[in-house]
Amino acid sequence: MSHRLPQASKGPAATFLLSLSNQKPILALNPPTLHPSKPSLLGTQRLRGAWLGVIVLLRLLNPTPATANPPISGTGAWIDFDKDGVRSPFETAGVPIEQRVEDLLGRMTLEEKTCQLATLYGYNRVLKEDLPSSAWDKEVWKDGIANIDEQLNGVPDWRNGTLNPHVWPASSHAEAINTIQRWFIEKTRLGIPVDFTNEGVRGLNHWKATNFPAQIGVGATWDRDLVDAIGTVTGSEAKALGYTNIYSPILDVARDPRWGRMPECYGEDPWLVTELGVRQAAALQKTGVASTAKHFAIYSIPKGGRDGMARTDPHVSPREMEMMHLWPFEQVIQRAGILGVMSSYNDYDGVPISGSRLMLTDYLRKRFGFQGYVVSDSDAVKYLWSKHRIASDYTDACRIFLEAGGNVRTEFNPPKKFILPVRELVRSGRLSESVVNDRVRDVLRVKFQLGLFDHPYVENPAQANAIVHSPAHREVALRAARESIVLLKNSNQTLPLPKTIGSILVCGPNAENVDHSISRYGPVGGEVISVLNGIKAIVSPSTRVLYERGCEIVDDRWPLSEILPEPPSGSAAAMIAAAVEKARSVDAVIVALGDSAKTIGESHSRTSLDLPGYQNELVKALLATGKPVIAVLLTGIPATVNLLDAKAAAMVEAWFPGEFCGQAVAEVLFGDVNPGGKLPITFPKSIGQIEFNFPCKPASQEGMGRRDDPNGGGDTLVTGALYPFGYGLSYTRFEYQNIAIQPATIQPGESLTVSAQIKNCGDRAGDEVVQLYLRDIQSSVITYEKQLRGFERVHLQPGETKTVTFPLQKRDMELINAEFHRVVEPGVFEVEIAASSTDVRLQGKFEVTPP
Repeated sequence: MSHRLPQASKGPAATFLLSLSNQKPILALNPPTLHPSKPSLLGTQRLRGAWLGVIVLLRLLNPTPATANPPISGTGAWIDFDKDGVRSPFETAGVPIEQRVEDLLGRMTLEEKTCQLATLYGYNRVLKEDLPSSAWDKEVWKDGIANIDEQLNGVPDWRNGTLNPHVWPASSHAEAINTIQRWFIEKTRLGIPVDFTNEGVRGLNHWKATNFPAQIGVGATWDRDLVDAIGTVTGSEAKALGYTNIYSPILDVARDPRWGRMPECYGEDPWLVTELGVRQAAALQKTGVASTAKHFAIYSIPKGGRDGMARTDPHVSPREMEMMHLWPFEQVIQRAGILGVMSSYNDYDGVPISGSRLMLTDYLRKRFGFQGYVVSDSDAVKYLWSKHRIASDYTDACRIFLEAGGNVRTEFNPPKKFILPVRELVRSGRLSESVVNDRVRDVLRVKFQLGLFDHPYVENPAQANAIVHSPAHREVALRAARESIVLLKNSNQTLPLPKTIGSILVCGPNAENVDHSISRYGPVGGEVISVLNGIKAIVSPSTRVLYERGCEIVDDRWPLSEILPEPPSGSAAAMIAAAVEKARSVDAVIVALGDSAKTIGESHSRTSLDLPGYQNELVKALLATGKPVIAVLLTGIPATVNLLDAKAAAMVEAWFPGEFCGQAVAEVLFGDVNPGGKLPITFPKSIGQIEFNFPCKPASQEGMGRRDDPNGGGDTLVTGALYPFGYGLSYTRFEYQNIAIQPATIQPGESLTVSAQIKNCGDRAGDEVVQLYLRDIQSSVITYEKQLRGFERVHLQPGETKTVTFPLQKRDMELINAEFHRVVEPGVFEVEIAASSTDVRLQGKFEVTPP
């Protein structure tokens, strides 16, 4: 098939040239008279034809094999995307991006523009073919497409047990992506490249990519440098495989622990989420891929923590909405320059986010300065009509989404279901083409920023085999798993256990289970080390290791058993009895408890925070043996483990640790690793305390009142945290000394620094997460009791002392006043240097004086 040319450039030479192109992008030489901003300066049509004849002659003398990738770099070389033989401004790398965008937009038809506003989901999702076929010539994407999501990433293969040959090895995938990209460049009129998108929450969502802990575990590391490394690994593996845009990080602030997607969040505090999110996004983009943050906005607090079809009706005030839930997005946009944002399903104050001009235009673009493109979360556009009912029909929902500021509809159905209604909206006058132009500009701008018009292909597909899941990348995953583990309890220094212990029983539903560390939004198809195998590998050859499951993650009646519990019977009782029998014969019991894909994750919210199924019954029976019980929690939420807190000898929280799960857990239990993680979320004692989290308003989480209050008081409510935000123990001791605040007096808008010395007073090396909390003593509106405004994870050898320094900037002292302006108010601020939000070691003050 020959490429179409604008009418003015057609002629015998041009036609002959195109017939020789073998359906490849045309690589043209730069004629001396060509001006990048004025392609018409080639002169007359006769001169143009003569120049094309020269190119034909050069092609005949030096033909390019049809299967070779065209050169995509080098001085004087370009890809003739629109196939007109002229080096157009949009094809010229040296031209400013905005000029390239406008030049390309001016050449586009309505059909081509609307195709840049939709996602094509990949093979076995929407696409029926793994590679381009003749059927594509009749599909709507014959005029281009904005992005292709999850193309050949292996998720369908993981679920159905068959592996497409283009998924693995990594080089095969890179070559497949090049083949698809070449089709869009060669077969569409303007040759606009595709943005290949994919998830990247626990590492890249691809077969055998490097598998990291869930974001809640990464949050527990409190380690910015580690997050840099995770983002770099994720981005470099994505780029090697051909992906150009990664849906990461998740910037939701997890305030309700019942919510099923809590494991995907960095934590409950906006400052912690922001600091880690900035580093993840910046690291991704340094590798050359776009970072698309999700879910904008106020997504993580659906009413009652419910997920599934709910995803709506968050109850939060405007001030808290902005400072708690929008703050991470604002900071990541401004400090990391992310190129993508995903708009969420839910509403705010009666207006769906994906139909809200306030959110998608006023906040995102005008206030935060976002210049990328917005993709809708799947079904978010449809929900404007089918659930939220602010649209008269689906076509009207498409109009609302675009007018509000959305760019690309992303759903698990064919893109024509959005593209065709948008064309009809424009032709009927219900949607201005200027709105379409604005939305397309944003998409094109990102594609230019990503270099897709200068380097559209994976340049060396074979390199992907050495990059994806490389030994160096696996070391980062192992480091992350180790650093994420939090020591919750260690009575009488039970841990670390000696590797030469005579005998142990490893039991519990998560002793062998590993599905908690394989995510639909992360790597699939790889191996995960189980807790049982990790322990077997670390103990001495003389240690007798017994195993018994003891119980399943959930019982046969679950989830009904959460509200109508019954004692275990039949096979469930027999499983517990078998574990108890073996427990009686060993020196210690390690029980691995928690969650699986059945109990937590998207559309899996909880109505209880207790360990599901018969896990507590198993624990009670093991404790009754009198043997020391060490609990390993593999959870995605803060479980109400009051029994274990009261009776277990020791307990660690390992979250969902990724591929090195069992190795990292065993290294902590047996002392090769000194745990240094800290909780990124509060552990309540009861679900009845919810909301119970950090930060909170003054006295909002206190008890019932004074006993001598004449109006009544008492202790009828459970009060206090089981484990507070920022909490975590160690096998060594740390001493905090010598707080210094410089200067002690500033004016509004000025900065200062706080420093303190941290000493390891124990006999083994360890990590301490030093935390800085700020308290506004008096303010014109109520502020939080205290706010996290600094943290640093420091590694100290025995006896070693380090000075930790925290900068405090204007944004750290701001509040939103009664007029809804962000200001730093004069007054006194109290500084706390702490080992957790409740374990304050040093205090100081500074004053902001009136200007």
